[in-house]
Amino acid sequence: MSLKQLDGHTILIGLMAYPIRHSMSPTMHNHAFEKLGLNFAYLAFEITNDKLPKAIEAIKTLDMRGSNVSMPNNQKVIPYLDKLDPATEMIGAVNTIVNDDGVLTGYTTDGTGMIKSLDDEGIDIRGKKMTLAGAGGAGTAIAIQCALDGVKEISIFNRDDEFFQQAKRNVELINEKTDCKATLHRLEDKEDFKNEINSAYIYADATSVGMKPLEDQSLVNDPSWLRKDLVVFDTVYAPRTTKLMEVAQKAGVKQVFDGLGMMLEQGAAAFKLWTGEDMPVDYIHNILFDDND
Repeated sequence: MSLKQLDGHTILIGLMAYPIRHSMSPTMHNHAFEKLGLNFAYLAFEITNDKLPKAIEAIKTLDMRGSNVSMPNNQKVIPYLDKLDPATEMIGAVNTIVNDDGVLTGYTTDGTGMIKSLDDEGIDIRGKKMTLAGAGGAGTAIAIQCALDGVKEISIFNRDDEFFQQAKRNVELINEKTDCKATLHRLEDKEDFKNEINSAYIYADATSVGMKPLEDQSLVNDPSWLRKDLVVFDTVYAPRTTKLMEVAQKAGVKQVFDGLGMMLEQGAAAFKLWTGEDMPVDYIHNILFDDND
């Protein structure tokens, strides 16, 4: 965002999550605003669950155009919003808030962003089997959007923690509302986890494992678990090479992806919701990828 564009008419958009200082979203959106000559500014705010109610109220109070929302707030934010997009209501998690004259509507663009990022790489997961770790905001969006878009089978793994019931809900909803077959598994069962990864076309990790402060960890540590023709997708993009990606590279996996492409495509969808304009995706792609390889 160029300083010469900041004035008394600049419209603020936020990003509310914790931790969030590593995020590349401010770089992405502010460069896009500048490129298109739009008088917006995008700032990151470290917001935990306890600060969330006042933070959401501030969107209305400050007449912000909206905000992105990420962990740990994707699901906790829903009671504070006025409306949900129909697909988002099914997913039960929000990553984008749009403020229309004081009416806050929640959307989720994570799932479509993930699928679009794979499409951009020539990878079509429709009609295939996915093994997915995680049932938080991103994991839920990915599971349900992939089921809606034609993935044939999804094995969902989660620890027996506060998100396990969400994982159970995701499986039930997919089986009830889509043609996809979903099954629920416990991450504690390592042999089951290994077998489900081995039988999948794509393994996707939608947990925070691999992200600071867990950057030296991975749910998969043994390269023998990963076939060379498996697609490995990690939603984490900072660090650019996660522990999972290192394990996959040691296994000789040819198609290994971090979450930067997904972040770009979900961001482009949110950008459109806020501004009505198409994000200059190729321009932003070059900034994010070339500057951070």
